[in-house]
Amino acid sequence: MSAWDSLARELAHWREAARTPTFWLRDDDACRDTPALGRLFAASARHGVPLSLAVVPAALEPGLVTSVAQAPLVTVVQHGFAHVNHAPARARAAELGDDRAGAAVLGELAQGDAVLARAFGERYLHVLVPPWNRIGEAIVPQLAAAGYRGLSTFAPRTAPAAAPGLAQCNAHVDPIAWRRGRAFVGDDAAVTRVVDHLAARREGRVDAGEPTGLLTHHLVFDDAAWAFVEALFAATRAQGATWLDTRAAFGLARGAAAPATCGRST
Repeated sequence: MSAWDSLARELAHWREAARTPTFWLRDDDACRDTPALGRLFAASARHGVPLSLAVVPAALEPGLVTSVAQAPLVTVVQHGFAHVNHAPARARAAELGDDRAGAAVLGELAQGDAVLARAFGERYLHVLVPPWNRIGEAIVPQLAAAGYRGLSTFAPRTAPAAAPGLAQCNAHVDPIAWRRGRAFVGDDAAVTRVVDHLAARREGRVDAGEPTGLLTHHLVFDDAAWAFVEALFAATRAQGATWLDTRAAFGLARGAAAPATCGRST
């Protein structure tokens, strides 16, 4: 059985249980308008898949603001401040780690938050995506007081809220092999990762209410990776899955205070 057949079977299990499999799409490292980003926007529009675009504030260029304004399915979230590694030598890369003073980290984040709010207005939600999906444990409890409503890293969440007043909704499927030349992992591996998270949700091994998050990196995708994304969009849409926008994925009502839970499947 191919990986795509396994996906069809898993989606059928959800239908048989009268449940709707939910997904959400997050793309990282955006700062400028590029042909690759245009390709992602076009795929999003073609399949009706909302996109959470993680933008690096310090590197933001005006062309991206114009491009987002013309893409109604795109919502902007914050990707750190400058995507600069501040970790000590030989430690795993991190911009928002506990090895830096909390005031310095929060000060940079506040600058970035203000940049994105001015540039994108209501298209920007106060959701933080840490570069390299890493953030210091001492920083997280301070994010809600700093105005953030959500946090997104990688791997199944352990609770619906990362801290009081701070919803958490993570990504789970990254189709890039970062330690093998930033190559696409291939359809079989990528689809298997989707199926594994869906099955874990359905069987109660992870939080069933956390939508399955696809993490894309438009800057490094090759044609095979793009073909996988298009095929996944088409297959899931055709088989009854729902792709959530950022507000729904994080359970954020327009104008409401930060909730304690993320979006839930039916």
